[in-house]
Order: sequence, then structure tokens, then C-alpha cells
Amino acid sequence: MLLTASCKNENKQEKEVEVPELIIDDEPMSLIETIEDAYNKEAFLSNEAVELDMVISFGGKERLDAKMTYLTNSTKGKIELKDGSFIYYDGEKVFHSPDLKNDKAARFDAYTWMYFLFFQNKLSDQGTIWSELETSELNNKMYDTQHLSFEANTGDAPDDWYVVYSDSKTHMIEYVAYIVTVNKSKEAAESDPHAIGYSNFKIIDGVPFAQDWEFYEWTKDGGLGKVIGKATLKDVKFVTTEADTFMVPEGFIEK
Repeated sequence: MLLTASCKNENKQEKEVEVPELIIDDEPMSLIETIEDAYNKEAFLSNEAVELDMVISFGGKERLDAKMTYLTNSTKGKIELKDGSFIYYDGEKVFHSPDLKNDKAARFDAYTWMYFLFFQNKLSDQGTIWSELETSELNNKMYDTQHLSFEANTGDAPDDWYVVYSDSKTHMIEYVAYIVTVNKSKEAAESDPHAIGYSNFKIIDGVPFAQDWEFYEWTKDGGLGKVIGKATLKDVKFVTTEADTFMVPEGFIEK
């Protein structure tokens, strides 16, 4: 940008004065963006799929023991249970093998564990609605806190909501409170909210994954209650899928 200034001298010569352009910094990242950055979302999505072993227990009893494979964009998944039964999902469609024992939970299992696994990378998915940033105390520690809800017709359970507790310095998510409205009303779900805690992070090809999860009773005023469940992850790795990785075998039942 050039401005013209007149010099007060006998010749009144004009001089060009160079004025530096005003540089405006980019807007600071939102909390959601800082969390996604802390989890290296870009590197995560540069991989095709994730494979892992997960064992889940509630009330001291094993709930699920399976090898899980998911596309990183979360559009397809396969769960191979220890007993040899299978669950597949492809978009909104869920299929299970005829021998699946807990077939009523097929849709729940198809999406829920994937969502908790990928939660930090799905914060800006289409249909997400975020509250203003707050700070709140949980377990005698102050956290950045935001409430997540969803637009109507988003996913399998648009009435679900989450409260995200992230470390104000590292931006890693340590706890997420939530309700599950699958097979129940929102009012019934809100009378029995829970929380998940993430710990024991391991860096896999530059991307952090929590190897240990704990599930808690939770209330907004009382915070975390007793531990009601646990999940352990092992052998987490990024993989390249084969043509038949997510191919649903003949005879599988659509749920």
C-alpha cells in the first residue's frame, strides 16, 4: 500500500512513503479444533482403517470380547466376536450372523463402541450442536467443558447427548458423560446418565488411543459415581482392508 506525502521544502517534491500491509492473524482455533488437533485427526484420517481387540465387561461380567475393524471415516465396520459370530455395518444398515447370541443389541454394538473409540475425531461431524465453552470441576480437577447434542435425524439416536471434559492444557478428553436413548425414551435415558473415562494412552503412528476405558454412574451435580464397567483395548493398529473385509456373507440377518 502506498501513500503520497508532501514535503515542506522549496521544491515541494512529492515522496512515496511505503506503508506495510496490515496482516491479520487467522482466527484462534475453537476448543473442538484444538481437541481434534491434539488427537492428530489429520493423521488419523490419512489411514484407511483401524483394527483392534476389545474386551468389555459390566457388573463384573464379560459383555463383549471381539476383534473390531472400522474404516477411519466410520462408514463401515466389522465385529468378530470370540465365539465366532459376527456383526457388520455399512452406513445405516446392520447385519449379524444367525448365531449371534445377543441379537437384540446388534445395532447398539455395531455403532456404540466405534463411536466411543472415534469420539475425539467425530466432534465436528455433520449434525453436531455444541454449547458455549465452560469450565467445571470433576474429580477435584477443573476441565474445559462443552455439551454436545444433535440435529434431528442425525444417526441412530439423535436424542443422545454428551458432556465433554477435556484438559485445559493438553486438550485431551479425559471424561465424557452421556445418555443412551436406543430402545428407550429420552426422559428414561436422562434419569440414568453415565460417563466414560479414557486413560493409558498409546501413540499409534502418531495418533493417541486410550487403551483403558472405565464406565461410571454420573450426574451433573454429583459428578462421577461408582465404576460400572470397563473396556480394555489391545493390538490397536492401522490397516489396509481387503476387497472382502466388509463384505457381508450370505445368510446374515439385517437388523
